[in-house]
Amino acid sequence: MPEYPYPDPVVRPAGAREVARDLVVLPDAGVPLVPNVGVIGGTHSVLVVDTGMGPDNAEAVLRFATDYARGRRIYLTTTHFHPEHAFGAKTFAGAATYLLNRAQATDLATKGTGYLEMFAGLGEPIARRLAGTELPAPDVVYDTSRDLDLGGRLVRLRATGRAHSRGDQVVTVPDAGVLFTGDLVETGQFAIFPWFPPHDTDVSGVRWIEVLRRLAEDSPKLVVPGHGEIGGQQRITDVREYLELLRDETWRRRDSSASEETTTAEVRAVLLKRHPEWAGQEWIEPGVACLCAEHAQSAGHAEHAEHGQSAG
Repeated sequence: MPEYPYPDPVVRPAGAREVARDLVVLPDAGVPLVPNVGVIGGTHSVLVVDTGMGPDNAEAVLRFATDYARGRRIYLTTTHFHPEHAFGAKTFAGAATYLLNRAQATDLATKGTGYLEMFAGLGEPIARRLAGTELPAPDVVYDTSRDLDLGGRLVRLRATGRAHSRGDQVVTVPDAGVLFTGDLVETGQFAIFPWFPPHDTDVSGVRWIEVLRRLAEDSPKLVVPGHGEIGGQQRITDVREYLELLRDETWRRRDSSASEETTTAEVRAVLLKRHPEWAGQEWIEPGVACLCAEHAQSAGHAEHAEHGQSAG
């Protein structure tokens, strides 16, 4: 995890913003490690998307959701297993039904403890928010997609396959044209690459690009990113184009046998020149390292295929 002087990651429900009929977002207010939290309503149920980091934030989100629901049943889902998105889910136990895709449930069970320890080491504000965290287990697990009827409104949960994480999930509200992407999309910052070898190397820049291509085909009217300002479909395009630039600049240097150190320095300079206003510069190096590994893997597959054809 890149070192960074993180401020207190507090979810502030008072800033809730209605973005469509019976659909509100608790915005991140530009604070690192605070997600955009969604509350989606139907006639008999509401769905909460993401919890904030730790029990205190989750309690604030649950209070807001309970008041908003006004007696309606509450569901919870999380876009992926990372601490600021899912590490408050245990607080909802007994008050909400927690739904997850199978890959994310596996991520929580196998990687959750390691991420809890890693994030708690990022400084006192983060450690305080994570104090007392119990890792959740979902009430309902699905494989690829799950349609949830909230009453007069259908919400679709979809596992995207490996990209930012192995268990990424998007949430679509078709009647409103709204798409919650989790950290597949962020606004105004360099894409977050959780590349932490040897503990976690599931992020894939190559697959991430393809997932974003598929999401754009749905032509959402409104995209709610994991972090950053809400916007239109261009939000997806901006991240895809950044990832393609990152891939192309990295692979071009690796094709010419530049060292990873040289590649990282040169690619960083290119990206900072292209996006000097973006936050999250600490995620450039992990992104380059991930793409270097995928370049080596791609080259290895190509060499293996060539050898096989020669042998045939």
